Amino acid sequence: MSTAVTCFSAAYAQTADDNEPESAAPEPASDFVQNVVVVTAQRRSQSLAEVPMSITAVSGERLEEVGVSDVSDLVKVTPGLSAVESGAGVPVYSLRGVGFFDTSIGARPTVSVYLDEVPLPFSVMTSGTSFDLQRVEVLKGPQGTLFGQNSTGGAINYIANRPTDSFEAGVTLDYSSFDRIQSEGFISGPVNDALRMRLAVRGDNGGAWQESYTRDDEHGERRFWQGRFTADLDVTDNFDLSFTLSGFKDESDVQASQLSSVLLQRPVAAGAVPLLINYPLAPEDARAADWNDAGFPLRRDNEFYQAALRANWELTDNLSIISLTSYADLDLHQRADLDATSLPAVFTENMGTATSFAQEVRLVGDYDRSNWVVGLSYADDDTTQIDDYQIPYTTGASAIPTGPFTRFFLDTEQDFKTTAVFGNYERDLTDTLTGSVGLRYTQADLDYAACSRVGNQETANTLTAFFNILRGPSRPLPAPLAVGDCLTVDGTVTPGQVTGELNEDSLAWRVNLSWSPADRVMVYGNVSQGYKSGSGPVLPALAANQLSPVVQESVLAYEVGARSPLIGDWLDASGAVFFYNYEDKQLKSRTQVEPAVLGALEGIVNVPESEILGVEFQLNARPMPGLDLSLTATHINSEVTSDFEGYTITAALANFQGESFPYTPENQLMADARYSWNINDNLSAFVATTINYRSETTAGFGRLPVLDIDAYTLVDLQGGVNVSDGDWKIVGYVRNLTDEYYWNNVARLNDTTRRFAGMPRTYGIRVSKTF
Repeated sequence: MSTAVTCFSAAYAQTADDNEPESAAPEPASDFVQNVVVVTAQRRSQSLAEVPMSITAVSGERLEEVGVSDVSDLVKVTPGLSAVESGAGVPVYSLRGVGFFDTSIGARPTVSVYLDEVPLPFSVMTSGTSFDLQRVEVLKGPQGTLFGQNSTGGAINYIANRPTDSFEAGVTLDYSSFDRIQSEGFISGPVNDALRMRLAVRGDNGGAWQESYTRDDEHGERRFWQGRFTADLDVTDNFDLSFTLSGFKDESDVQASQLSSVLLQRPVAAGAVPLLINYPLAPEDARAADWNDAGFPLRRDNEFYQAALRANWELTDNLSIISLTSYADLDLHQRADLDATSLPAVFTENMGTATSFAQEVRLVGDYDRSNWVVGLSYADDDTTQIDDYQIPYTTGASAIPTGPFTRFFLDTEQDFKTTAVFGNYERDLTDTLTGSVGLRYTQADLDYAACSRVGNQETANTLTAFFNILRGPSRPLPAPLAVGDCLTVDGTVTPGQVTGELNEDSLAWRVNLSWSPADRVMVYGNVSQGYKSGSGPVLPALAANQLSPVVQESVLAYEVGARSPLIGDWLDASGAVFFYNYEDKQLKSRTQVEPAVLGALEGIVNVPESEILGVEFQLNARPMPGLDLSLTATHINSEVTSDFEGYTITAALANFQGESFPYTPENQLMADARYSWNINDNLSAFVATTINYRSETTAGFGRLPVLDIDAYTLVDLQGGVNVSDGDWKIVGYVRNLTDEYYWNNVARLNDTTRRFAGMPRTYGIRVSKTF
């Protein structure tokens, strides 16, 4: 799947001839010729075997076969990638342990996501990317000298199918457990000699897979629709344009969580929540959960669209200008139950918008022994977010001595402006030795305004009395708080909106040297420095310094990799060893606030120093015609190496030095096997299995057992037939064959901790027809 960890079989990544159909007949072992995997990771088309970096490249056909329908599913095919359910509808990704857990609309990830090199700057925008694809490329390690955004963890670039030179169309219908129906279709072809168009649509409906374990109710239904329109225009022989309009509408249920423990925020107030104290914990069953949606539907109402224009002007045979212009718009409205019970304990309603304008222009030169790229990029990303928190049946509602504190709003605006200049130069130093160097200078400016606001009159009365006590009798509040007023206070106990800015610059770079002494053999080494810009916290803040931004984080990465055939064409190996020196890692945690009487409250902090040491290794084999085998092993050792004092989820002060990163399993194993054969001249068949193992990890610092994420193994099976006459394909599948109970996140809010379980065993059948 990469130059260090290659795709499980080259047959499933993009081949040199995109339009050449895969042969139904197995090739004789003695005549086997390895397919040439083509990627664009270095901003030009080249064989994966020629790219001296760690890349996962998987074809759209293979993604569909193993059930990859969103970014989170890429963990099935990408060593070192982790994805967790945040509980707020915002996915969280990390690569090789480099990640940032933030559930806000404006969460800027450490792993950047692109569609045809066009950035999707916020994680919540990535839901509609995984359909109608040529392939996906996952670049590991710091990026920025070639792709449009700085990142410390890596980059995921989806490459969509292009309009075709001749008429094509296709439909797919997928029916699976819990009455889930997924349908997809496309139509593509030329309008005239210069213009080609493609339209693809997809729907995902049904599938209410969760059941209440205390009453007769179900949850988890999908209501998701998406589409993508692409037009390619050859303006002249050396100038072409490509326009893409894509979007989605998501009205799906927000996943309900499982109550794993009751951990009271204020044990002295236990008498206020007797029903919660005695509430039954969720059984170890993926389907079992609980929620309260009385008059408060726990679902999304999210809309997204993005328009992108790509211009390519070939000035000469060796020199071209490429321009990428895009605008994206997201409207989000969703509701969630955050206590994992049927009690009216904790609800949140999230509303907000995110817009992004991005422009990139680059000049590319490709000559006999060298190639280079220089470019400029600019992005203006804006977010607004209003979260309505209601906590009527919690001990936290009585945390303030002057009365109940039951409803409040988070109100925040952020404006990110990023300007960058970048370049990369690569040269063949000899016939076998190649070197490259890349630089990127970035100026990142953040302006923000935020505060929490009073949600009801009861809360207004409570806080007015409380703040007047803290301020003292000589200087009471100028006026009582009213519903809608800012309740966030500074060190002088003065409520008001928190505003500020964070202006930072960075110089990312990459140096690489690779040696290819023989065909399909490469040894490479690279050193790179990457940055993730600073962040403004988006969280319900009682104290102003909870909203203090954190500075940019950086990763200095060293990697050495190699690959080589071992036995002819049917067995090859690849591997990489990497070391990351991580500075100022951004982390959502707790921090001591002012005034100190408020205690340790949630905030975002920087971890001064940490490191990651890892190794990836893969074997690919084709021992007989039609049989492809792969085994991948990944080991990641992450550690906080400096003194770092922080607060656990129980607000206990601790030093986290020596602890591993959350959501970073130490060991991962991936095994794939696929066998295909001819039944007759018109019919071929295949069977395949995918096995994924992840060792235990944790959902937070502090070594608290309540945050443990246990090890698990998932086994998927697929099998089907292809009918050449009529271009039919019928596939049956079982996912999570052993019905393994597992979860990928644990979270605590107020009085409960809750798990987010993975899907139980599901069966399905998929029928496709092309025209």
